[in-house]
Amino acid sequence: MAISLLSNQTVINARRHMEETSRMFGEASERLASGKRINKAGDDAAGLAISTSMEGKIRSMQQARRNAQEALSLMQVAEGGMNEVSNLIVRLRELSIQAASDTIGDKERGMLELEGTQIKEEIDRLANSTEYFGTSLLNGQGKEFTFQIGPDNTDANRIHYSTSKLDLRASTLGIDGVSLADAGSALDALGKVDEALSLINVPRSEVGAMQSRFNSVVNNLFVYEENLSQARSRIVDADIAQESAKAVQAAVLQRAGAAVIAQANTTPALALKLLD
Repeated sequence: MAISLLSNQTVINARRHMEETSRMFGEASERLASGKRINKAGDDAAGLAISTSMEGKIRSMQQARRNAQEALSLMQVAEGGMNEVSNLIVRLRELSIQAASDTIGDKERGMLELEGTQIKEEIDRLANSTEYFGTSLLNGQGKEFTFQIGPDNTDANRIHYSTSKLDLRASTLGIDGVSLADAGSALDALGKVDEALSLINVPRSEVGAMQSRFNSVVNNLFVYEENLSQARSRIVDADIAQESAKAVQAAVLQRAGAAVIAQANTTPALALKLLD
């Protein structure tokens, strides 16, 4: 190679390579610090666009899952109230059987009648007080609920349910007028109580089925979110082992480049000696 006083091609080439290794070291360091392969559009424009879209979908599914969990809570509140009403009706049937027997007298029947009245009042209280964020659930004055349980604006991403058909008041169940004051009335009460149990079993089964449905929705969204997060991770996240190797390689090349430049800078001095 010719020795020149005006230019030093070795230094020029070494500096160019050092700039490249500095860029490589900077990129590897940035990815190691952030944990991401894509930190700006210049890293991978298409990958960034895809990952941003996927991030929006993931966060939408997270909210949809929370919606489904809240819907499940609503159904659990309704089912809890229905369970208590059912227990009270079963107790009323037990009292009717007791009052229908001539093994007790009028005084005892009076006590049973008093308890029966308390049961009917408690049924009405439960029906009117069971609510979810101010919306009544068991007195027939509910509303049509729409639950957004998916990330998109389609009917398949929504579930509708009306609580207005859940009416567990004593009058609706047909037991508001039952009496245990005498054996005949107690026998009549048995039929009405049995009919009330049949009436409550239908909506109770519906609410139970809705709970199962929302449980399934929550589980499905968990799986969907997990799979989509893994797919996004493969696009966005940095390979730590690979980036660490790149950073080490770039650091070694930088030191080697610096040594080459230091050595190459002695060339002009050598040329001057030749002129002596």
